[in-house]
Amino acid sequence: MEEPRTVAPAAVVSPSEATVGTDAGTHTGAARSGGAPGGKAPRRALGPVALVVSGVVSVQFGAAIAVMLMPRTGALGVVSLRLTLAALVLLVVCRPRLRGHSRADWGTVLAFGASLATMNGLFYQAVDRIPLGAAVTLEFLGPLALSVIVSRRLVNLLWAGLALGGVLLLGGGGFDELDPVGAAFALGAGVMWAAYIIFSARTGRRFPQADGLALAMAVGAVIALPFGIVESGSKLVVPSTIGLGLAVAVLSSVLPYTLELLALRRLPAPTFAILMSLEPAIAAAAGFLVLHQELSATDALAIALVIVASMGAVRTQVDRRRTRARAAGDGVAGDRGAGDRRAGTE
Repeated sequence: MEEPRTVAPAAVVSPSEATVGTDAGTHTGAARSGGAPGGKAPRRALGPVALVVSGVVSVQFGAAIAVMLMPRTGALGVVSLRLTLAALVLLVVCRPRLRGHSRADWGTVLAFGASLATMNGLFYQAVDRIPLGAAVTLEFLGPLALSVIVSRRLVNLLWAGLALGGVLLLGGGGFDELDPVGAAFALGAGVMWAAYIIFSARTGRRFPQADGLALAMAVGAVIALPFGIVESGSKLVVPSTIGLGLAVAVLSSVLPYTLELLALRRLPAPTFAILMSLEPAIAAAAGFLVLHQELSATDALAIALVIVASMGAVRTQVDRRRTRARAAGDGVAGDRGAGDRRAGTE
């Protein structure tokens, strides 16, 4: 997943979305997707699910096009093109308000943009060296680790162990079959993905609609562009290169944000997070179809283990929330019953 997506004011879009997202968003989505009478709810649910899956497919095929663009501009050139063009589109569409924000608001946006630029820079360095599916799988460990750490439940150690087993399989037991530098870049991108999740959630709470996202994308573009210019120079302004860069920006940023924004209005956040866990598999498919990157049976098993671990971590957190909600409801009901009894005796 070359750039996790966040649509303000929703908190986070990632495997740990159910961990760091807002309960209100989850319950609102559940009410909207499951409140229809009769048998219409499942049919309606297919719409937002299709939007999410389309967004995931768009991101990964955008990443595949980015890999094809790298021989022209290099990894840093692709990052600068993608972020700059995506920022321009989002700024034009969102037209964020610049006045009326506190110093803390701007600090959050700067941190969000910096994590975004660093994450993408590390990820593109990874996919320049290792297959797309492997890079996304390794990067996926960042949000998964964040979900496990925040949850602090013993069962999540099982999911962490399952993910670690997948990673060891992917690396042939010691990353002998993967470029170690590329694997390190992917793991670094995963760490920055976790940071991205935290700051994107904070930005979503401080800025209306997608204003914070547009501003953070502009910050990321300002950070990345000098590196792209140093690496690629005038190659960045070749019309055909700009065209491919625009395709990457639209497929990997603009289109997924739009699709997910529509989906999150009708889809529970935990369901969304579970769907996002399909990212490594779709990345592997994009690498195979577009880049002709072969996938062995062992690689496929490794990716499957990471996906199962991600889904398990999300489901564990969802079950924990439901238990708390039921306990809170029982407590309120008990208080009301005691009050009724007191009123009766009086």
